[in-house]
Amino acid sequence: MIHLTIRALELVAMLGAVSGVGFYCLCLWSAVAFLREQKTGSGSAQMLPRVSILKPLKGIDPEMYESFRSHCLQDYPEYEIIFGVSDPNDPSIGLVERLQQEFPKSKIQLVVCRERLGANVKVSNLVQMLRHAAHDCLIVNDSDIRVDPSYLRQVVGGLLRPRTAMVTCLYRGVPEPTLGSRLESLGISTDFSAGVLAARALEGIRFGLGSTLAFRRRDLESIGGFEAFVDYLADDYELGNQMAKKGLGVELSDVVVDTYLPAYTFKDFLDHQLRWARSVRDSRNWGYIGFVCTFGLFWGVLTLLLAHGATWAWWLLGVIVVIRAATAWVVGWTVLRDPRVLYNGWLLPFRDLLAVIIWAASFAGHSIAWRGDSFTLKDGKLARKPT
Repeated sequence: MIHLTIRALELVAMLGAVSGVGFYCLCLWSAVAFLREQKTGSGSAQMLPRVSILKPLKGIDPEMYESFRSHCLQDYPEYEIIFGVSDPNDPSIGLVERLQQEFPKSKIQLVVCRERLGANVKVSNLVQMLRHAAHDCLIVNDSDIRVDPSYLRQVVGGLLRPRTAMVTCLYRGVPEPTLGSRLESLGISTDFSAGVLAARALEGIRFGLGSTLAFRRRDLESIGGFEAFVDYLADDYELGNQMAKKGLGVELSDVVVDTYLPAYTFKDFLDHQLRWARSVRDSRNWGYIGFVCTFGLFWGVLTLLLAHGATWAWWLLGVIVVIRAATAWVVGWTVLRDPRVLYNGWLLPFRDLLAVIIWAASFAGHSIAWRGDSFTLKDGKLARKPT
C-alpha cells in the first residue's frame, strides 16, 4: 500500500514537472512573440493629447525625489502632474514642494484628500485628485516609478491605437543590497513578468499594472469611475479587468519602467509576497489555483526524491533547470533589459522554491498588512481590522 502511494505521488510529481516545463516554454514563446510585435507609436506633437498624471502618495519611498523628477523631464508637449496625500503632514509633501521649486514652469499640483471614501486610501485619494485634473487623458502610476524622457510619448502613443482603452507597462525592480530586496527584484523580472507575458499570449491583457495605467476619462466613467474600486486591494488589476469585461482593449506597452524597492528584510519580503499572493487569489481564484502547475523546479526536485535519484528523473530535472534559466534570461534580460538578472540569477532556485511555500500559505488566511495598516481580505475587497 505504501509502495502504491509513493508511486502515485511520483506520477503526480512527474506530471507537475512536465506541466512546469510546458509553462516555461509558453513563457519563452510569449516573450519572443512580444519582442517581435513591439511597435511603439509616439505620434506627432500635433496628435498627442494633453495629459494629467495622477500620483497618490503615502510616506517616503526609496529614490522618491529622483523618480518624481523623471516625470518633469518628459519630451511631451503639454501635461500636468497631480500629487495626492490623505495626511496633511505626510513626509512626501516636502518632496513635492521641492519639485515645484525646481520646476516652476511645470504644472504641478498637490491635493490634500481629506475624505475617506473606502478602505483603499490610494483609490480614495484618486477620486479626489481627479476632480482637479484638467485633461481627459489620464495616467496613474505608483510613487516609486521612474521613467525615461520618452515615457509619455510612448504610452500615450499606444493609447491612440484603434480599440485601445488602457495601456499598462511591465517594470523592473531596482533593489537595495538586502536579500529580501534582491529576491523581490528577481521575482519581478523572472516570474511575475513571465506570467504577464504568458497571460497576454493566452487570453490578452485583461488587467492593469500599478506601474502605469493610461486611459481616457470617458472609459473610466464607463466602469463606474474610481469610486467603484475604493474597497479593492488590487485596484490596478480590477481597473483593467473591468475595462476588458466591457469589451474595451487593454494593451501592454513596449515601455518598461523602474520601481525602486525598499531594503526589505527577509520577513518583509515574505509579508509582501503573501499580500500579493492573497490579492491574486481573491482576484482570480481558479487561475491562482492553477499556479500549482507552473512550479516546474519544485516538481522536478520532488520527482527526483520520490524516484530515489533515478537517471530519468535527473534528466527531467536537468531539462527543467535549462528551460527555467532560458526563461529567466529571455524575459529578464531581453524583454525587461534588467542586468540584475545576471548577478542575482544564482538565487533563482531559492526564489522558485519559496514561491511554492508562499502559494500554499496564501490559502491559510485572509489577513494582510499594507502600508502599516492591517486588513482582512474577502473577494478582493478590504476591510480594516479594528485597532
